[in-house]
Amino acid sequence: MSNSTHRLSVIIDCDPGQDDALMLFLALNAPELDVLGVVACGGNVPLARTELNCRILVEMAGRTDVPVYAGCVGPMVEQLFTAEYLHGETGIDGIDFFEPSIPKQDMHGVDFIIETLRKAEDDEITLVPTGPLTNIAMALRKAPDILPKIKQIVLMGGASFEAGNVTPSAEFNIYVDPHAADIVMRCGRPIVMFGLDVTHQLMTNPCIVENISVLDNKVAHASAGMLDFFGQYDAAKYSAEGGPLHDPCTIAWLLEPEIFELKPCHVAIETTSELTRGHTAVDFWGVTGNEPNALWAHEANRDRFFGLLTERLALY
Repeated sequence: MSNSTHRLSVIIDCDPGQDDALMLFLALNAPELDVLGVVACGGNVPLARTELNCRILVEMAGRTDVPVYAGCVGPMVEQLFTAEYLHGETGIDGIDFFEPSIPKQDMHGVDFIIETLRKAEDDEITLVPTGPLTNIAMALRKAPDILPKIKQIVLMGGASFEAGNVTPSAEFNIYVDPHAADIVMRCGRPIVMFGLDVTHQLMTNPCIVENISVLDNKVAHASAGMLDFFGQYDAAKYSAEGGPLHDPCTIAWLLEPEIFELKPCHVAIETTSELTRGHTAVDFWGVTGNEPNALWAHEANRDRFFGLLTERLALY
């Protein structure tokens, strides 16, 4: 993390999703971050919905100055697979809906990513994708000249020891667009990955939701409502008290890296197998001899993570 006099420039790419919503709330009032824009992709729910959700959430956070773009409708090769069964029909069930005044920008989200990076200095901009990696991969494919401008890609996706959450071997974001994930993993820029190995250590529970719901602001109340809804499916699935907070790990790490333990690993993506499509082959023990291409998160300080989330939501 750069020193406090210099804010970190980030582009967020997401598919809200209640956990994306909390990630956005964490990012949008962080003095450490300069959020240059939010790009929506098809993922948890279709693009028309994720793009609207982004505008609702950015407006709720009081950041009408942050532009919102719509990116790719669906994956590079596969058909879009969505997760209404988990997130509800809207993707962010659990909040009071309204029609946002923030417009969707006319420019395509991929072009925004390319244009912003082209104007930047080398190693200047951090990309934070918390949905399928379609927009990031399309930008890299369309404009390979942007690569040196990317400081790092801090993403939520993948699973190793924890196994998959949409198939026995694949995590949702990677499963939805494995070809995009493959392009990103091979891009050669620094990558920090938060997969299910670490996000499943960060399950909500009624006590955490209650601590957030008593905070006296609209964003916290919305967050508690979404966590309440989101937790129901996973609580039943994992015999837990709530759901895992996947996407906020990315921003939490940017704000307080010591919350997580990371290990340099080589990560490869399975794109061709019907059985294990979207599997992330994380070489945790260095058995392949391949050079690490990512920092893989494998441990999280649960108390500190939820402490940070609650503290930052209290500031709204």
